Amino acid sequence: MVVDSRKSCRYINVMNILLIGSGGREHSIARAITATSTYQKMYCAPGNPGSAQYCENVAISDSDISGLISFAKEKAIDLTIVGPEAPLALGIVDQFENEGLAIVGPCQAAAQMESSKAWAKAFMKEFNIPTASYEVFETYDSAVDYVTNTTFPTVIKADGLAAGKGVTVCFNLEEAIQTLKDMMQDKIFADAGSRVVIESFLKGEEASILAFTDGDTILPLESAQDHKPVFDGDKGPNTGGMGAYSPAPIVTPEVSQKVQKDILMPLLNGMKSRGIKLKGIVYAGLMIDNGEPSVVEFNMRFGDPETQVVLPRLKTNLLEVFNAIVDNRLNKINLEWHNFSAVCVVMASKGYPASSSKGDVISGVSSLDTSETQFVIQAGTKQDSAQLLTNGGRVLGVVGTGGSIEAAIQSSYQAVELIQFEGAHYRKDIGAKAVKVQ
Repeated sequence: MVVDSRKSCRYINVMNILLIGSGGREHSIARAITATSTYQKMYCAPGNPGSAQYCENVAISDSDISGLISFAKEKAIDLTIVGPEAPLALGIVDQFENEGLAIVGPCQAAAQMESSKAWAKAFMKEFNIPTASYEVFETYDSAVDYVTNTTFPTVIKADGLAAGKGVTVCFNLEEAIQTLKDMMQDKIFADAGSRVVIESFLKGEEASILAFTDGDTILPLESAQDHKPVFDGDKGPNTGGMGAYSPAPIVTPEVSQKVQKDILMPLLNGMKSRGIKLKGIVYAGLMIDNGEPSVVEFNMRFGDPETQVVLPRLKTNLLEVFNAIVDNRLNKINLEWHNFSAVCVVMASKGYPASSSKGDVISGVSSLDTSETQFVIQAGTKQDSAQLLTNGGRVLGVVGTGGSIEAAIQSSYQAVELIQFEGAHYRKDIGAKAVKVQ
C-alpha cells in the first residue's frame, strides 16, 4: 500500500521522491533533502554523478514528460520536484497534476514569467513591480532603429529561455547591433532570440532572493549574490553563473522588507488577479541601488548557483517545506538557518561560455568527500568507469563554508586548488563584493 504522504509531514520518512534535472542545482537539492529529511527512496531523472550519491539516476530526459509520468506511476512516486526551467515551460506541472501526481513547481501559465521576458515585463508594469523601462521588438530592423537612438549602456535580452546566457549589456551602438544580429538573425539562442526586449540599464549591485510559495503565502529564503560575467571584475559575456555567496550583506533587513512588500507580494497578488495559482519556488534577481531594489528578472525555480550556497544553510526539513507547498499550508512553516556563510566557485571547462570541452579527466574531487566545511557540487560531469569526466560548460561548483564571508571565501578557494582538469577556469573574486560591504 502506498501512503499518501501529502496529508501530513508525519509520513515523509516513507516517501518516494522524483527529482527532475541533471545539473548542479539538482545535486544541491538532493544533498539538502538528505541533510534535512528522511525518506524511503529518491530518484533523479536524468541526474549526474553527483546526484547519484543520494539518488538512483534514471535515464529519462527532463523534457520527456510522458516518460516521467509513466515512471512516477510505476514507482509510486509520492512527490516530484522540478529543477530546470525547460520542463516547467512545457507544462510538466499541469500534466502531472492532471494525472493526480503531487509535484512542486509552477503551472505553465506562471512559468511564462521566466519563459517570456516580454510577458514578464508587461506583468511587472501592470502590477507596479519596480523594474527597468523597456521596449519589445519582433524584427531586427525595428530593434536596430531603436538602439540607434537610445542611450548607453543598454540591455538586450532574448525573449525566451537561453540557459541564463540570453542577456547582454551593450556599452555602445556597435555592440548593440552585433548583439541584435547574433540573436535575431544568426539565431545563437535559436527561437528564444526571435523576439527581444531592450531595457534601460539599472545601476547598483545585484542580489538574489529565492522564495517558497503555495499561492497564498510567499516565504523568502536567505539572500545570495550570483556572479554572471565570465571574468573577474564582472568582465566578459554573461554565463549561467560563475559563483555565488550567501548571505549577501547588501540585502539589509530594510531591503528585505521592501522586497517582500514591493516585489514578492505584488507578484503573488498579481498572479491571483489573473487567476493563476503560483506554487513552487520563485527567484527574484534584483538590482539594489541606494537601498532600493528593482527586478532584473524573475525565474520560477531554484537559481543556479545560488541554490548551492543557500540550501546548505537551511536547517528546516526541506521535504516538509515541499509538502507544505503542495498542501497549501506554507503559512505553518518557519524557516530556520545555520549562521555560517557559504561561497561557491564555479569551475568551468575550456571555452565556456562560447563552447565547452567534454571528456577531460577530473581529479581531486574525492579528496573533499570527508570534509565538513568544503564540498563539491557536480554539474557538467559524467562517470566513465572509475574516472570522472567533464561533460559541459559549468563543470563543478566548489563550496566552502565558514563563520564569515571571508572564511568561506578562503575555504572555497582552498578546495578549488585541490581539483584539476584540462582547461579549467574560474573567477578569482567570488565574494569580494560582500567583503567590501561589510
